[in-house]
Amino acid sequence: MTRFDARTALIVVDLQNDFADPVGSLAVPGAERVIAAVNELIAAAQSAGALIVYTQDWHPRRTPHFKTDGGPWPVHCVAETWGAQLHPNLQADAGPIVRKGVGGEDGYSGFTMRDADGGEHPTELVALLRERGVERAVVVGLATDYCVKATALDAIALGFETVVPERAVAAVNLEPGDGATALAELAAAGAAIERGGAA
Repeated sequence: MTRFDARTALIVVDLQNDFADPVGSLAVPGAERVIAAVNELIAAAQSAGALIVYTQDWHPRRTPHFKTDGGPWPVHCVAETWGAQLHPNLQADAGPIVRKGVGGEDGYSGFTMRDADGGEHPTELVALLRERGVERAVVVGLATDYCVKATALDAIALGFETVVPERAVAAVNLEPGDGATALAELAAAGAAIERGGAA
């Protein structure tokens, strides 16, 4: 059972149409299950007075992040498009949204973005958490092996006690087992992995 209080933040990572809808350009298997689990966690977080923050990929049409410009990924979550919108089944009105990748950066972590030349820039997420006196971060959403992992690793590095509920994440699994490997990496870094459900 995931615990929430006023010192905890629920960080909902990238539950957007391109990732969470079956016809999205980078659809993640198991996203429907994740949305249901995340909605339950949002309700619990609200009841406990916890901060809820959503992250949202918000890419320009041209970015080194995309295959069309030499990157690894199909075009996805382009700003102002259907694919970038939060999934309609997600309870998406419980807190602020932090957009990432806006300037063409990699946009994996909710906390930091990295330029093609390696420069790193913070998003406003850490400031939101510090302003509320948050000490503990519960990280959920898509995908376990990319944006969830990057966000949770940054949360740990920033000193937040970090929890990843397995039932509320799902992996791309470009290689079989990537999701499980990501959870093991997070556990080794100090995250608490709440078991129960697919990675």
